[in-house]
Amino acid sequence: PCIVDADTGFGEPMNVARTVQELENAGLAGCHIEDQVNPKRCGHLDGKAVVGLDTATQRIRAAADARRDENFLIMARTDIRATDTGPAGLQAAAERARALVEAGADAIFPEAMGTLEEFQAIRDAVDVPVLANMTEFGKSRLFTAAELESVGINIVIYPVTLLRIAMGAAERTLEAIAAHGTQEGQVEEMLTRSRLYELVDYEAYNRFDTSVFNFQVPGRY
Repeated sequence: PCIVDADTGFGEPMNVARTVQELENAGLAGCHIEDQVNPKRCGHLDGKAVVGLDTATQRIRAAADARRDENFLIMARTDIRATDTGPAGLQAAAERARALVEAGADAIFPEAMGTLEEFQAIRDAVDVPVLANMTEFGKSRLFTAAELESVGINIVIYPVTLLRIAMGAAERTLEAIAAHGTQEGQVEEMLTRSRLYELVDYEAYNRFDTSVFNFQVPGRY
């Protein structure tokens, strides 16, 4: 199953409804819709603002009403915690989570929680699955899956992890080429040719055309 970030639903309630149906048409299993104002900001940046409770619940109600597949997951994300890092902000986040569930949310995504205790507060506030966003360089420490499970978190996402790892390696390799005139020193860190062919099942194409896979992969690669 695959869920997608639908931001704020890309507009007014009518747009939210259209978004949900377009995602259903694309074969997605669900989406999360947040309560930031438009234009929105990254959930782990400062200076965020959220819409009022009526608008936030209106978005989720529109999403839930628009879906045609009852199994399509409507997850509500709230960014309200980042707008007030004190006890009142956490309480407001818990109260909003409850209201979003009442509006039709099947799961809750509390963004920018700082501690396990904050995740626990959201967990205690609702009786639907709760998601944790373990993005690097954000507001949350990178808790282990076991730590999150210990406070009742049901779902964990690592939304930019692979991109950051890949781009970090790409940058280091380009720097090595610029400095040494060769990528030789980076080869041991690379995905080998043989592993790539294994991952994409390259040899299976031989069933259709022997000219595609008609060789032995060198041992080093």
